[in-house]
Amino acid sequence: MKTIMAKSFQDLSSKRQFHWTAKVSNEEQEQEEVTSKDSSPNRNEEGKTENIKVHSFKNPQVSNTKSSTLNTIHENKAEDKQESSSATRRKLQTIAVARLKSVLTAFGRNRSNFQQGLGTRVVGTLFGHRRGHVHFAFQKDSTSQPAFLVELATPISGLVREMASGLVRIALECDKEEEKKVSRLIDEPVWRTYCNGKKCGFATRREIGAKELQILKAVEPISMGAGVLPGNGEEESADSGEIMYMRAKFERVIGSRDSEAFYMMNPDSNGAPELSIYLLRV
Repeated sequence: MKTIMAKSFQDLSSKRQFHWTAKVSNEEQEQEEVTSKDSSPNRNEEGKTENIKVHSFKNPQVSNTKSSTLNTIHENKAEDKQESSSATRRKLQTIAVARLKSVLTAFGRNRSNFQQGLGTRVVGTLFGHRRGHVHFAFQKDSTSQPAFLVELATPISGLVREMASGLVRIALECDKEEEKKVSRLIDEPVWRTYCNGKKCGFATRREIGAKELQILKAVEPISMGAGVLPGNGEEESADSGEIMYMRAKFERVIGSRDSEAFYMMNPDSNGAPELSIYLLRV
């Protein structure tokens, strides 16, 4: 009997102990859950604050990146503008240099023409073989190259007779071509010749040759006068024999780019010049 009661008492005590242990464990679990619930908001808040801190830490980097990108874009635009302006400047400089070179080249080509150009006072020489044609040469001075040399179809003997009878007017006319580039009047190649109103054939512009230079060199010391130069001893012909010449100073008058006149200056004559030559482009 005692044995049965002792076992039942032990069973009851063990059951109570089990229930108490379970209860204690349940209470501990509840407390842990409560603490975990209480701590989760704090963790969330800490996470939020960390995220905020992270975002707040990242925002300066983003702004710095944007600003650096904008600066790079502005720098690239400025560089492009500088490159384009420098390229334009170089192009303009190249064009200016090319134009200057072309002007200098043209000046070099025409330098001889400028040096041989005629002024308002020129030296005129009329010469030719007795049986040959008349040659007119105009020089800037007695030592310079002729700027204008023309051969007339008129015999020099006939011109001498005309001059002996009175005043002589010689007109040289050429055609004006609109399509042709305008050049100096003395550069025209072919002329129609009129002597005192009478047509006397054609005149042709000539380039200075060795024979013409020799004649002009022979009369170089003569400022004004007329005479005969000895021939080369051969039989007289149109291109040989004695050479008749007349040399004087002429006044050059330019009416326009299509008209010029040369008046012989004779100090012994008080009236009109004995010889006048007109160049006309009609």
